[in-house]
Amino acid sequence: MTSSVSLLFGVHAHQPIGNFPEVVIDAHERCYKPFLQTLYRYPEFRFAIHFSGWLLDFLFEHYPQDMALLREMVTRGQIEIFGAGDTEPVLAAIPERDRIGQLKTFSTKLKKKLGQPPQGAWLTERVWESTIVPALVNCGIRYVIVDDYHFICAGKNKTELDGYFTTEEDHHTLDLFPISEALRYRLPFSPAPEAIAYIESLIDQTTTEHQPAAVYFDDIEKFGIWPETYQWVYEHGWLEKFIQGVLASPHIQLQHYRDYHASEKTRGIVYLPTTSYIEMNEWTLPAEPAHIYDDLVQQAKSTGQYEQTRSFLRGGMWKNFFSRYPESNWMHKRMLDLSARYASLPTRQRTSAMQQCLYASQANDAYWHGLFGGLYLPHLRRTVYNNLIELEALLDQCTPRSTSYREDTDLDGTEEIYLQNGAVQAVLKLNNRASICELDSYPLKHNFADTLARQTEHYYRKIQPDLQGTSSHQQSGIASAHDRVSFKHAISQADLEPDLYAQHLFIDHLNDELLDYQLQHPSDQADEVIFQAMTDFGSINKCFRITGNQLLVSYVCSGEASGHMQTEINLAMPSCDGPGGRYIRNHTVLSGFGQPIELDDLTAITLEDDTLGGSLSLEITPATKLHASPHFTVSQSEGGFEKIMQAVKLTLTWKVVDGQQQHITLHFDEMNTAA
Repeated sequence: MTSSVSLLFGVHAHQPIGNFPEVVIDAHERCYKPFLQTLYRYPEFRFAIHFSGWLLDFLFEHYPQDMALLREMVTRGQIEIFGAGDTEPVLAAIPERDRIGQLKTFSTKLKKKLGQPPQGAWLTERVWESTIVPALVNCGIRYVIVDDYHFICAGKNKTELDGYFTTEEDHHTLDLFPISEALRYRLPFSPAPEAIAYIESLIDQTTTEHQPAAVYFDDIEKFGIWPETYQWVYEHGWLEKFIQGVLASPHIQLQHYRDYHASEKTRGIVYLPTTSYIEMNEWTLPAEPAHIYDDLVQQAKSTGQYEQTRSFLRGGMWKNFFSRYPESNWMHKRMLDLSARYASLPTRQRTSAMQQCLYASQANDAYWHGLFGGLYLPHLRRTVYNNLIELEALLDQCTPRSTSYREDTDLDGTEEIYLQNGAVQAVLKLNNRASICELDSYPLKHNFADTLARQTEHYYRKIQPDLQGTSSHQQSGIASAHDRVSFKHAISQADLEPDLYAQHLFIDHLNDELLDYQLQHPSDQADEVIFQAMTDFGSINKCFRITGNQLLVSYVCSGEASGHMQTEINLAMPSCDGPGGRYIRNHTVLSGFGQPIELDDLTAITLEDDTLGGSLSLEITPATKLHASPHFTVSQSEGGFEKIMQAVKLTLTWKVVDGQQQHITLHFDEMNTAA
């Protein structure tokens, strides 16, 4: 029997494209810099690291000295660099041609910046589908790491998972390393001696003559950014204690993945199911199924059956996020359409700017939500749309689109009508709401309809007034963010009430009842779209038209009119409740977007936004009453439960008068031309 265990230690460093610079700077100061500087002092401590492409570019630009340190550690053989898609996409969620392009782009970047092309690859969120194998193999990747949970779901026993296995797809073979869940939860949260003792204990668990491996690869942000970890890892010395303990152990052999892969044979063939890590499989489920799943897991744990049954308690799959969140699905399907348009261009017309926009729009973070803010963070979705809109404008210069056309973009069974003139694009949902689901200004590269509806989340049942400000952790070491119950903001029950409909633009009520519309003018060549709602007293016609950098919306009521009408306009303003956004009327600043306002007899108002670099002005004839308020959602993050402003909700109210026309104009301006 072997007397040692090979420790394959790896960390993954990532920041979302579009994250706030101050957040990345803080992450560098509290994590990336001290981690590298600590490891640099121990050249014999070998490890693997993966930086996502955008983060690597940021660090090279802003911290060249630290990156010189990184390169030296690569050169002296201390670090093995892992590849991935350049913008950290979920490979299973993008087309095959883009998988190959993303992988090759990042491998080329690693070779240029660090002098080492990768043999191994990090899988974003460890999302596994066998369809990704050919792209990885064709790009020179020989092995990837996924969770041991993936293998357990395929029928493997934990004691078997001390080396790598081989899989294949369409005659492409790829080797797979199983990341130890037990190590993921111990490092860096358990005291260093306990973590080292656990690694040493794996020697006694091996059942073969192979050299056993303890496989660890997880987020580097756990080493300084997660709550309490900076003090624990650096100020209290956990990392140095761990390094010194590993190096002093006669039973732990530090190896690179590439060296272990070269010296050991595969443990055999394996075919993994479509899955991700175990927490993700809960996050992908809607609230009610997630409750059931979580209850089953807790029941299995309480009866001591969890380890035997968890491979059959699998939860959902990552792509469920597209069916859970219509907003995520819409972004994804828009991205797929633009990817196809880009791919259909003759090679000579494709530009690096187009490719960069496409790849940036495929960054995973804005498409899903779990422990981290993800989809709930407006600035991450905004970055996706910035790139989609810029890409669409570039493609339109090469292959102009019709100014009006219909399709079912998001595959929900309801078509949309696109109206666009190169400056403005309005996408109208052809359901009975007759609302705008996307409203783009091409000069501003912004989608003003990029809002998010409130829906019930599984973790809402943790939000109780008596728990606010507490933590559930009572063990030695420090708590993982997975085990915490903490609050960044006070949350009320009213904050958790789900929205009754999508937070689109121009959702209409008559006497507090939602109006049901039918399309009246469906011509693909029309420069306007007209809907009609039938009421007890007559009809209401609603017309959309774009001209120049304006959207024109008008209403005409006919019949025995009475009561009042309201339209709700949900606007994604980048500054949200920050200091850069403000309401302006008659050259006077009224307030920021985070404060509610009431105005009577409104004929004009401007929403000016520094982050946007422009403004949106409303002109209304005849005058209406305005109620404006922030629209918040509640989500969880590694820092606790929080309220996030998603939109400015403008509600215009006017008295219904037979035959009277109500006109609302939205005018988009860049800041240097804004009034």
